[in-house]
Amino acid sequence: MANRYGQSYRNGNSGGGGGGYGNLSRQDEEYDPYGEGYGSDRYAPPPPRTNRNPNSNARPPPLPSSSLRSASSSNAPPPRSAQRSERAMMQQRTAQESNAEREMGKVLELIKQDWPAMCENDCIPVQLALQLLDSSSVGRARDYPHFRQTHQYLQDSLKKIVHEYHQGFNSSIGTFHKIQGSIQASQKKVRSLKESLATSKTALCTTDPELKKLHATSRMYDEVLQTLNELDDLRTVPDQLEARISEKRFLTAVEVLQTALRKLTKPELDGIGALSDLRSYLANQETALMDILVEELHEHLYLKSPYCQERWQNLAKHHGAMNEAYQDAANMAPFHAIFDSIDWDRSVAEDPQKNPEADTFYYVTLLVESLNRLGRLEAAVDTLKQRLPVELFSVVTETINDIDQKHPSSLRGGSNGSNGLHIYGQRETRMRADVIYDLLWTLYGKFEAIAEGHRVFHESIKALIRREGAGNNIALLGSFKELWNLYQNEIRSLLHNYVTTDADVFQYRSSPRHGAGLNGKMDAREHLFKFSEADAKSAEMTTEYEALDNIIQAAVPGLTSNTRKDNKKSTLVVPRSEVAASRKSTGAGYGSNPISGTYKSLVEPSVFNMSLLLPPTLVFLQRLKNIVPPGSDLATSTLTSFLDNFLVNVFQPQLDETLGKLSDTVFGEADAFLQDPGWAYLAKRPIFKGTTAFFTVITAFCRMLGTIPHDQSLSRLIITQMTRYYERCFTWYKALVTKTQEEASTSEELRASALMALNPDENYNEVHKTVMGLWNSETPDLKLLEQEASLLIAQTNERKLEASDIIQDRDTISSLCLLYTSMKWLTVKVLGLRHITRNEPDSASARSNLPKPEKKRWTLLNDPNKATAEEGPVYLPMTQETVQFFDGILASYEELASIALRTLHMEVRCRICHSLHIALSPSTAPYLLDQDVDEPDPEILSLNAEMIAYDEITTRFLREREVLFIRTGLGLLINSYLIKNAPMVAPMNSRGCARMQLNILVLQQNLKNIEDGVDLLRALRYFGLFDKGPDAIVEKAKEDSLAARTPVPEGEDAESEKRKKGDVRFTYDELNALLELCYSEQLADKERGVSGAAQRQMAEKGLALSEYMWQS
Repeated sequence: MANRYGQSYRNGNSGGGGGGYGNLSRQDEEYDPYGEGYGSDRYAPPPPRTNRNPNSNARPPPLPSSSLRSASSSNAPPPRSAQRSERAMMQQRTAQESNAEREMGKVLELIKQDWPAMCENDCIPVQLALQLLDSSSVGRARDYPHFRQTHQYLQDSLKKIVHEYHQGFNSSIGTFHKIQGSIQASQKKVRSLKESLATSKTALCTTDPELKKLHATSRMYDEVLQTLNELDDLRTVPDQLEARISEKRFLTAVEVLQTALRKLTKPELDGIGALSDLRSYLANQETALMDILVEELHEHLYLKSPYCQERWQNLAKHHGAMNEAYQDAANMAPFHAIFDSIDWDRSVAEDPQKNPEADTFYYVTLLVESLNRLGRLEAAVDTLKQRLPVELFSVVTETINDIDQKHPSSLRGGSNGSNGLHIYGQRETRMRADVIYDLLWTLYGKFEAIAEGHRVFHESIKALIRREGAGNNIALLGSFKELWNLYQNEIRSLLHNYVTTDADVFQYRSSPRHGAGLNGKMDAREHLFKFSEADAKSAEMTTEYEALDNIIQAAVPGLTSNTRKDNKKSTLVVPRSEVAASRKSTGAGYGSNPISGTYKSLVEPSVFNMSLLLPPTLVFLQRLKNIVPPGSDLATSTLTSFLDNFLVNVFQPQLDETLGKLSDTVFGEADAFLQDPGWAYLAKRPIFKGTTAFFTVITAFCRMLGTIPHDQSLSRLIITQMTRYYERCFTWYKALVTKTQEEASTSEELRASALMALNPDENYNEVHKTVMGLWNSETPDLKLLEQEASLLIAQTNERKLEASDIIQDRDTISSLCLLYTSMKWLTVKVLGLRHITRNEPDSASARSNLPKPEKKRWTLLNDPNKATAEEGPVYLPMTQETVQFFDGILASYEELASIALRTLHMEVRCRICHSLHIALSPSTAPYLLDQDVDEPDPEILSLNAEMIAYDEITTRFLREREVLFIRTGLGLLINSYLIKNAPMVAPMNSRGCARMQLNILVLQQNLKNIEDGVDLLRALRYFGLFDKGPDAIVEKAKEDSLAARTPVPEGEDAESEKRKKGDVRFTYDELNALLELCYSEQLADKERGVSGAAQRQMAEKGLALSEYMWQS
């Protein structure tokens, strides 16, 4: 027993080599210094055992004092928390260990404490041995007895471990021998049993030959009877199959067919020749049953069955509030309620008690289950995908034909020949809306019903695949995306047919554009071959077409119809892309027979139809999102992406073109710049007919844009046309104020009033500023009026006005007045359309790299009835960026109106200056007369007539403020002009002065009918001093000098004081000119003595005049 445990307890490692502690009786055996890992957990205590040696409670020997001192001096006491936790662990471990194990643990703790070097992995026993043998002061020979004592303590602990566990080891050896003996006995019994079974088998294999024959004969008869029963069952299969098919019990029919086909495949029936006809019949019935199931699917998926009418009629009724065609349709449960009630986890079962077609969704699931059991589901799905475009085209065509028969052509609000360039009234819009809404609500109701059927079809296949564990079969589940692609094409085609016009396409392509050749000719690409231009009756075309038809018939029978062969007519199928060209060449359009591959238009195409087309389309797309299968590869967020494409690539160019053409029509009308006969219903003052028409266009487009999702690019189209109208009006203004070719000089092409109003150069800068100050002042400013008259007289004296500088045509004056009122009216009206929005989408930024704001564009935010309502606010939505251009256009309108008003203001003044210049010129009307004149000059009478007519025109067209702006200051101008230009009339005598006074009186009398409180008293008194002579002029200077030195009362100025006294004062230059005019007759005398005396007298009077005037 001592040798048995020698290897196990050597250093705690059973795998270690060497001797160990096999001889436990050797008390002085040397300690093995090459042991491993005394500090490792190989010495962890074994599981607790019962103390088998209660007497073995030896305690460890006491430690030497030197060891205690070294231990206490080398190791610092641990923290209290660490001591408590260590003490608790030691107590727990002590409770679980036996006495021998506790003794061994104490020995190990003692070794770790007193001999820590022996516990290290890199311990060198030789070094420790040498230290123990060294009796010097640095050696440890004094600890050698303690070392021996520790070694003895370790030997005793090992002996206790061996004595405590040797009984268990002995008992386990005995038990092992017992088990081994039992196994050997069992093996012997199994061998004997096997020999017995082999003997029994040999005995049973020995049989009687007669019994074997009887058994074979019995089995043969059983097979014959079973075959006869199967033949009897197969005989009834055709009748059962036809009965189940006629009853629409397709699951049972498929089961009957599959059972019969399985029976026919049995080997025992192969040799029966009478079953060959039945085999052929059932094989054909399998194909026929698949065709029947596919046709039944088409009947219910594409609403051909009468059981489906109620469903799509109910959807059409609930879609459109205006659709009264199907008010009698019964209310049905919504699709999501029906869909949720279907149990997709269970296969569908037939109910013989009810009609399966009454419930379309149940019938579709029944057909899918039948096709799957028939094994033809994938072929049926392929057939459905192939026939899907044809079926949808038939649905759309049938719907259009029904709506066409329901609505008479005379009640559709159409205007043939307008090429879409017609702004409809409320009644016409209402009639067109009835037709379009009826068409779209009906068509979209059918589309939604078809989509619901396809959703049920999709879910049925998906549930079937899930039940059978076939995985995600994309070939069976991809039909919904095909359906959406076709829906998208049909919707795009409808929008295109009712928004774009063939005339627009033709005119857009054939009209001159940027990049065209000389004389507006297009490039050679416009003359490419088109199918519509081919001669369908030519022999060559007929031969080629027949060959193509034969190839198609041979490759895909039934793809093309046989009507052509029966009628022997050559009919070419024109591609849809050539429709516009075909209509262009044949003159076909709205209301004509549709070409193959296209739809008939029920109303005239126009961009205004967009407001009628879009609301039903958006309602349908929103409802379609609830039908799209969630697991399909069709994202619901992309359902409206094709509308963005349509908006950018079709609608926006069409809108731009139509808006441009309508504007061109407005601009190009002969009466566009004539007075609108119905202006009284629109404005307070007369305006241009073209202005009202242009604002009607803007209002119509803004109202139309208010019914569709907003886009800043569409708003900019209207702003562009507003800019064009401003340019057109400004061009018209330039045409009004431009001289004719005969009148125009090399220097100036505009008339004088226009030059002053436009201020194109520095010559009229001061005049322009003064006029602007007069218009901006709330009350008439006398100083500005005097400054204006002074600047105008100086300017006209410096640059003589010609007849070509004056507007002679009164219609031109009327046009300028209409231009002013029209621009003011249009500014106010267009300002009412100003509406600022935030984060509006912009398709122009989508085409560029600019960041696009995240906002859902195609959401239905408007009532569909808004498209047909004339009431309600109309506005043009703009962003902060767009509104700057809008405000710039309004400022341009205001500026153009201001230019027209300033032109009117300056025109009457230029006319006065021009006429007075002629009247004062001696070459035209000399004032050195030999006899009295009782009539005023013809030029004065003409001026009076022109001023009266001018005032009547401005009064009729302009408001009171504008009329006052034109009238005020005319008398002041005439007074100033007559006095400042008085030297022009020299020489003048008393009869000429009387004539001048007569002209002034006539002008004054006429001016009183134009300007309130006007008089020409200053001019009359000025020339009255001429009659009194030079002495009176000097006396007047003396009076003015005294009056000037008289103090003015506080609170009053000199001018108001002079008006109170009726006093008229003149300047030194004015009196000196009049003094020279008094001696002009003598100075003009040919006798030298008379002129010399006149010069001396004039100098003498001039000296006195200057003496008095300078004193003041």
